[in-house]
Amino acid sequence: MLPNQKSTDLSRYNNDWYFPGSLLKRLIWYVIGECLVNSMIPGSAWRVMLLKLFGSKIGKGVVIKPFVKIKYPWKLKIGDYTWIGEQVWIDNLGEVKIGSNVCISQGAMLLCGNHNYKKVTFDLIVRGIVIEDGAWLGAQSVVCPGVVVKSHTVITVGSIIIQSTEPYSVYQGNPAVKIRDRILT
Repeated sequence: MLPNQKSTDLSRYNNDWYFPGSLLKRLIWYVIGECLVNSMIPGSAWRVMLLKLFGSKIGKGVVIKPFVKIKYPWKLKIGDYTWIGEQVWIDNLGEVKIGSNVCISQGAMLLCGNHNYKKVTFDLIVRGIVIEDGAWLGAQSVVCPGVVVKSHTVITVGSIIIQSTEPYSVYQGNPAVKIRDRILT
């Protein structure tokens, strides 16, 4: 360690300020979510029904494939005719709003939480995510906290988006950068 440098001290970590819901509600969701929603059982309608029972706001025609993991359904809003592919992880410590006609491909991750690496206490940071209408998140892509994926943006396979995008654009890489406009025909 350099002189005058501090060290991370996880014994001082404290996220008592963060309250995502009652412990009972979280435990019940954990059991149901892990056993049913995050499972190989086919079908989408019953997944949508369970998510709604736990407070999700979900539009019509939404498809949710097997092995989808959602941290807190009561912090999730999905518009109409959106598809969520296999093994998508929505780690919604904060609010996640997904528009209509959005495609979130298999293995994509939406991450609302991070840690402040500048603090010795490694404080929790929570920011919501917005995925606007017509966007497409490619397989294994990652959307980081606080990002707005604008209308009809494409995030290509394996890309990591760390800041908000422009609408009708294609982003690629780590960190993802705009590589072209998206022109629909």
